[in-house]
Formats: sequence, C-alpha cells, structure tokens
Amino acid sequence: MSKKRGLSVEEKRTRMMEIFFETKDVFQLKDIEKIAPKEKGITAMSVKEILQSLVDDGMVDTDRIGTSNYFWAFPSKALHTRKRKLEDLQIQFSEYSQKKRSLEESIEKSKVGRQDTAERAALTKELTALRQKKDQLKGEIDKYKECDPDIIEEIRQANKVAKEAANRWTDNIFAVKSWVKRKFAFEDSKIDKTFGIPEDFDYMD
Repeated sequence: MSKKRGLSVEEKRTRMMEIFFETKDVFQLKDIEKIAPKEKGITAMSVKEILQSLVDDGMVDTDRIGTSNYFWAFPSKALHTRKRKLEDLQIQFSEYSQKKRSLEESIEKSKVGRQDTAERAALTKELTALRQKKDQLKGEIDKYKECDPDIIEEIRQANKVAKEAANRWTDNIFAVKSWVKRKFAFEDSKIDKTFGIPEDFDYMD
C-alpha cells in the first residue's frame, strides 16, 4: 500500500484556523498542541511553527498575560485581514496595469516613423537601388585601378592599326603629288597650297 500523503503547509494553516473559528475561544500553545493533532491531523512537531506563521501574517492575534502566551482569531478579524489583503492586491494590480499602459504607449511612440507606408517602402527601394549602384561603380573603379593589361593591349593594337592606315594614305598622297609634278610641272609648294597639304606633312613615326 502507498504511504499516506502528509498535509501541506497551507492545509495545516487552514485546519489550524478552523480550530479558532469553530470554537471562538482563546488558547495557550499547550492547548493547541493537544487539539491540533487529535482533531485536525496536524503533527505535534509542526504546531508551533504553523501557529507562528499565522501570527506573523496577522491572521492570529497573540498576547502575553502573566507568564503565559494566549492566541485567538475571530472570523471578523479574518474577514478584515482578507479584505485588506485584497485591497493591497488591487492597488498593486492597478499600479502594474498603469505601468503596462505606459510601456505600451512608449512602444507605440517608438514605432512612429517606422510604419510600413507606401512612401517608406518607396524610399527603402530607392535606397537599396542606390546602394547597389554604388557597389557597381566601386567595382568598376577597382577594375580599372591597376590599369587592366588587356585593355592596354587593345589600345596599343588600335594605335598600331591607325598608324599603318595613316602611313598608307601618306604614301597615296606622295604618289599623287609625284604624278601631278610630272604631268603639269608644278612645284611642291604650289601643289601643297592647292590641295591644302601642310608643309610638315610626312610619315608617322
């Protein structure tokens, strides 16, 4: 068989209060130590401790008369104690409710300007696009920072082709000038002036 469960502290407190409420009498400690185990199932070793906890909480009154301590508790006193406790709890609840409202108001204020409005969404989108463009331009700058060898080679090759083309045209012009001199016996200066050829016209190095 399973062992019988002992009374909890709250159960002991409740049963001890029943002693006072049912009898409406005044007791010494020794009286309660006899009654509690017999009528309420409270172990004798815990009577003094439970009684003291009720005194500390203001649920049981006590006074010393001569050499003895007396204890008593009336229903009206218990009702008043509970009422006062309820009032204290209601005050605490009101204070915490006010604090909760204040915190909620602070949270709402902190959200001002952060709502997901259409304008904010558009600005966020624009900011994202600008950041992407910035990263793209930075990437291009980094690419050309050290003078890409491939690009330099392309420029060199383009210059070579242009130079060869210019020298071919120079050949052609000199050939025409030679033919005009033989055909019409014109001097170089007259030919240059007639056709707008510069005096320093020559091949490109």
